[in-house]
Amino acid sequence: MTTGKIVGLVVVLAIGFAFFAGIGSYNGLVDSEERVAQSWANVETTYQRRSDLIPNLVNTVQGAADFEQETLEAVTNARARATGINLDVSDLSDPARVQEFMAAQEGLSGALGRLLVVSENYPQLRATEAFRDLQSQLEGTENRIAVARRDYNEAVTTYNQRVRRFPGSIVAGITGFDRRTPFEAQPGSEKAPVVDFGS
Repeated sequence: MTTGKIVGLVVVLAIGFAFFAGIGSYNGLVDSEERVAQSWANVETTYQRRSDLIPNLVNTVQGAADFEQETLEAVTNARARATGINLDVSDLSDPARVQEFMAAQEGLSGALGRLLVVSENYPQLRATEAFRDLQSQLEGTENRIAVARRDYNEAVTTYNQRVRRFPGSIVAGITGFDRRTPFEAQPGSEKAPVVDFGS
């Protein structure tokens, strides 16, 4: 075999290796992006579950005589803001959109927390089965939200690593895979509980 044929064979092998490595990187990016999309769908589902519970909670609380109307309106308005922001998977590469979504959800968590704290002043309300049931469902939903957010952040971390690491970074740049934005704790959130379900 001549030197020219050996060089040609090496070049062909190198191109073939690069081609199959590129396919492997692309498929890995697709798989990771799908996991991010699934995790995001789970996040939205859990937030939607919480939003669906709120009208029942507000109706139950309205049944209590003289319950603070301002607190109820704050919850209703916060729910409207939170449900008014919808993100699809392509929006997850825009930190400003994700921040807007997170701020609306945090606002709703804060309004719910205030409502439950105020409900402490209404023992008859807290004694009703409907209120206790809604509290229990909200507590379970808050736990589901925490798990869904954690799973989403794990999926985003894996995806972003694939986008940034070589040779995936080259394939991601050529094929248009952008980094996704994980959830981040709001400033000061480590000091205040989101919702107090203590009773």
